[in-house]
Amino acid sequence: MHRRWLFISAAAALIVASLALVLLPGHKSDADPAAATPAAGARTTAPSATESPTASVSATATSAKPSAKATSRKPSARATSAKPAAKDTAQPASGTASLAGRIRPGVTYRGVATFYDSDGTGACLYDASSDVLTGAMNHTDYETAKACGAYVQVRAANGASITVRITNECPGDCAPGQIDLSAEAFAKLAAPSAGRIPITWKLASPSSVGTLSIRYKTGSSRYWCGLQVIGHRNPLARLEVRTGSGWRQLARTDYNYFLSEDGSGCGGAIRITDIYGERLTVDGIAIRPNVAQPTRVQFAQH
Repeated sequence: MHRRWLFISAAAALIVASLALVLLPGHKSDADPAAATPAAGARTTAPSATESPTASVSATATSAKPSAKATSRKPSARATSAKPAAKDTAQPASGTASLAGRIRPGVTYRGVATFYDSDGTGACLYDASSDVLTGAMNHTDYETAKACGAYVQVRAANGASITVRITNECPGDCAPGQIDLSAEAFAKLAAPSAGRIPITWKLASPSSVGTLSIRYKTGSSRYWCGLQVIGHRNPLARLEVRTGSGWRQLARTDYNYFLSEDGSGCGGAIRITDIYGERLTVDGIAIRPNVAQPTRVQFAQH
């Protein structure tokens, strides 16, 4: 009887000990699925040496808030090279022109000025003019004739300044920012003996320029034509002609004519747009090759 009581007591003690072990706080079985798969985003420990640091960042976290590095990132060299090479300090003007090319309003450019004997003719194919204050823009800023007809204010280091109209392209040896001025224009900034001087320049929109003219290129007909705008106050962004299906934009050549290779729109209404987005529509311009036909319109001053 005594031995049976000892045996029963030992068995009971063993059962109590087993129950206590199971009910200990924090104890989980290896088979517990909650321990094998942590909840998404619950991980707070640093990644181990064999784990990629970015692997612990969830997609939700990265898209919800940019990291400090992403928001303070400086532009790369490639990004900054998209701006004009001659650009000094951007000075945004009111009504910044969204259609402008390299030469933008409100931006000051830095370069050098040289001079040559000019009568107003050149790559832009304008006629000789009594206006002696002209300039030839370097090849980069000439930008396939986009600079043709633009007025730019040029300032020398001594404070003297003039406004010239771009009528020509300076050869390839002219660096970005350089303007080859007419001899008369250069003389208003410095003595001709200086030969080459540092300058800054920016786009101008003069008050007194009269109205603009339209000219059809030699050889133009209703089967093929080239169109040129003369005397515009602001740089041109596009030229369109009206066709049976609507307005059609013409491509601009580096000799400053807009071409309709198949004759579409030749002899019809013409719509021109400046870099500020202003549109002017001109009717009644007949196909009269090599004749500058005056209009009654002009772009607004900026």
